[in-house]
Order: sequence, then structure tokens, then C-alpha cells
Amino acid sequence: MSSTSPDPIADMLSRIRNAILVNKNEIVLPYSKAKEDIANIIQESGFMDKVSSSGKGLEKVLNIRICEENQNARINTIERISKPGQRSYVKVKEIPSIKQGRGIVILSTSKGVMSGSSAKQQNLGGELICKVY
Repeated sequence: MSSTSPDPIADMLSRIRNAILVNKNEIVLPYSKAKEDIANIIQESGFMDKVSSSGKGLEKVLNIRICEENQNARINTIERISKPGQRSYVKVKEIPSIKQGRGIVILSTSKGVMSGSSAKQQNLGGELICKVY
């Protein structure tokens, strides 16, 4: 199971979006630290149930439980903002508010991947990765 996508984060977001469309509650995808960080932020914000990894080396995978069996997903939209061909950077004051604060934006900052609200608290700008609501 390998991902040959030029943009593995966009691939992860598409897999989550597609799983929600067909009412799957769990997905498994190739592991990367960046994907795990993004998934953990989405989970901590209450949009997903569980994020875990299993395996070692090249066999390592990321397991994401979007929602419990027979529950509706809490994610309405999950969208990539910064793309490999067009990066999108913001200063602290430019970090967007998603759906009047009901959604989250995820940034890659000099101190790692974090939600927009965490970046504002730490007075950090960075690259906008995606938005979720």
C-alpha cells in the first residue's frame, strides 16, 4: 500500500472526504509524521474519534477512526489550502477564522504543526495547510 501522490496531505484529506461520502467510519493510509500531526489536531478539535499508528518502517500505517459505527461524521468540509504549486503563508493577524470559530484551520509554523488558535496564542504565522468544519 503506497501513496505516490505528489501531495500526500491532499491525498489524506481526499481519503477522509471519500470515506465520509460512502459512510465508512475508519480509514488506513501510509504513515508520515506530518499526516499524524494533522490528524491529531483534527481529533483534538473534536472532528474525529481516534488516530493511531501501527507497524514499523515501510509497513507503518496511520489508522483514523472518523466516527463511531452508525454515527454521522462531524466533518462537513475538509479542504487543502496550500498546494505544492501555490503555497499560502499568513502572518498572525491574517490567520482566518473558519465558520465564526466553529471550524479550524491548521498551520505549519516554525514550532511545528498546530491549529490556528494555538498559533495565535503563541504569536506565530506560517503556512496554511487545511481547513476543517
